[in-house]
Amino acid sequence: MSLTLACLMVAALTLVGCAPARPPLRAIDRPVDIERFMGRWYVLAHIPIDTFLASEADAYNAIEEYRLADDGSIATTFTFRDGGFDGPLETLEPTGFVHDQTNKSEWRMQFVWPFKAAYLIVYLDDAYERTIIGVPDRAHAWIMARSPDIPESEYQALVEELRRLGYDLTGLRRVPQRW
Repeated sequence: MSLTLACLMVAALTLVGCAPARPPLRAIDRPVDIERFMGRWYVLAHIPIDTFLASEADAYNAIEEYRLADDGSIATTFTFRDGGFDGPLETLEPTGFVHDQTNKSEWRMQFVWPFKAAYLIVYLDDAYERTIIGVPDRAHAWIMARSPDIPESEYQALVEELRRLGYDLTGLRRVPQRW
């Protein structure tokens, strides 16, 4: 191999490593009324998590409920039916902690002590009826609403918001809701 070819290969590999990476996803830059945010949210769609704790990849009737605890933490209950509307009920109860005390839009969720994962409110409508929760690396997201059924145009607008935020929507799954 000639010295020139070797130099070109090294230069090419160096440039590949310099490709601009997307900056981490950030939470909304406005204050969240944390007490107003509490309550029941129906998960309408997600880019699911599959961990040793549980897999939400085949979730039905998924609900996330938040309750502000006396110590300021957020008692969270995530329930869903696994594999169908009659599937076994799965329940996760992580504890949330407000990380960004200014806007209260960035949380840390603790499923197993001592580990905490960043969860971001990346979209919230003014009525506190629709929200999108994301993670900094855009690997997972949850589109949620206060009711299990919203107009298709509103759902598509939320999907478009995920796209605008830089998400790859290949893994987006609509969560069946039937009540």
